Amino acid sequence: ISMGGVGQNGCSLGAVLICVLYCPIALGTWDVFLEDSSFLVCGWKSLQFTLPPSKDGRVSYELTAWDTVGQSHTLQNDSTCGVWVSQTPDGTRKVDVSYDGCYIYEWNGNYLMVVGIEGTDAGGHRTLSEEKVLRCPTWWFDYCCLSALDAPSPSVCAAIQSQDRLSCASPPITQGDCEERGCCYNPTDRLNPCYYGNTVTAQCTPDGQFSIVVSRDVTLPPLILDSVLLASGSSAGCVPVVKNNAFVLFQFPLSACGTTFQVKMDGAMGVYENELVADQDVRTWSLGSITRDSTFRLHVRCGYSASGNYLPLSIQVFTLPPPPAVSQPGPLTLELRIATEQGYGSYYEDRDYPVVKVLRDPIYVEVRILQRTDPNLILVLHQCWSTPSANPQQQPQWPILVDGCPYTGDNYQTQLVPVGAATRLQFPSHYQRFIISTFTFVDSASQKTLTGPVYLHCSASVCQPSLLVSCTTSCPAAARGRRSSEQHLQDDLSHITSRGPVILLQDRPKREAAMDRLGKCLNHGVGLTCP
Repeated sequence: ISMGGVGQNGCSLGAVLICVLYCPIALGTWDVFLEDSSFLVCGWKSLQFTLPPSKDGRVSYELTAWDTVGQSHTLQNDSTCGVWVSQTPDGTRKVDVSYDGCYIYEWNGNYLMVVGIEGTDAGGHRTLSEEKVLRCPTWWFDYCCLSALDAPSPSVCAAIQSQDRLSCASPPITQGDCEERGCCYNPTDRLNPCYYGNTVTAQCTPDGQFSIVVSRDVTLPPLILDSVLLASGSSAGCVPVVKNNAFVLFQFPLSACGTTFQVKMDGAMGVYENELVADQDVRTWSLGSITRDSTFRLHVRCGYSASGNYLPLSIQVFTLPPPPAVSQPGPLTLELRIATEQGYGSYYEDRDYPVVKVLRDPIYVEVRILQRTDPNLILVLHQCWSTPSANPQQQPQWPILVDGCPYTGDNYQTQLVPVGAATRLQFPSHYQRFIISTFTFVDSASQKTLTGPVYLHCSASVCQPSLLVSCTTSCPAAARGRRSSEQHLQDDLSHITSRGPVILLQDRPKREAAMDRLGKCLNHGVGLTCP
């Protein structure tokens, strides 16, 4: 079976939030804070959260944050790290944290902050410790802070013949003002010095209009401009206002022509969205149908702030790839996911990204085959390794499995987990499981800990046993560590990469020893004095 590169689209190394409960005493308001998103406000340049006072006034709180290296710090006023903490007379604590400060991770379209809290009651006893990931979307920052479209490239402008130029703004206009609209500028053209480039250009006009210009050359073969229309239809006022040999221009109010509207960020941002599509000329006869027209779908989005200022659009153009060959090898679809506990009874979902772990914590990893029902197929893992980014070839790297076996050069060796009939899986041979201990990369020269997350990658194949092939991997006790520098990516294997990183906390606050002692007391309760 040939398995060309499909696996990375079907993988997920779930992001895990570890909430550590040291003592079974409820903390009231902190639980509310964890679950109620109204306590978190995502601003333009910072996030703010509010911690209400204790309802009975008998519990005091200490806030903790982890920097991008994973070190914990008491959360207090620190302008160099972009943190401002204030407290109202009733005991409410307000925290403002800058997106470009010491405590913000940026991942997968979100600004993330790992915060923790520890409570102390009136008797001085520690009550509860817990960590939480706060999230603010980066698209909010992009909308609020962009003021102009990007100027088109010279090739996009040079491709337009003078007779096909469609005016983007009437003269007189400066080059800077023209390019801020996303348009081309040619001072030698007295009639149309500012014109649209050979692409898609979309704007939100100050008077609340969508302005969308589509070039015939955005597809191959060229788009038939007469076929372009709004997805909601071509009612009055929703047809092109200008059309020539090279361009079609739509201009309509934000509130018309099937535009959808959503309120985001608790009313601070509104977003209008619409779509353009192209009809296709389909020819049909008794045994089938064909078309020679390009597939085109244009999704446009316009955001505005609560003050009423319209902000730049995001644009997505959807086209379809050429049809596959009549005969080709079938794809192998794999999934790499992480279990919530050692029994592999449940798994983290997309909403749990990213994983937050303390160094040496276990991660229960599973790789499985999807959409196959042949019980004779056996999943074989070849290499598994980690990098500081989603790029499987980035340096530095650290081997986890080499030729399907734990890398012996590691002082915390990967543990292979047998998957047999006892697991009650329908096809146990379609699964491979192993446990790794979390780590962080270190610079080889300076021996300093490197900042940032850790990603996991694996290469795999499917094997069908025969008299000559057993499809099993035998792992010797030694001598596996010498091959860690070999090339991991091979053309004949499927490769999967974790969708999300693992965020590593280098330490927790120094309460650890006291909490361990409390845990022993609660577990055994003999010969110990509980705090």
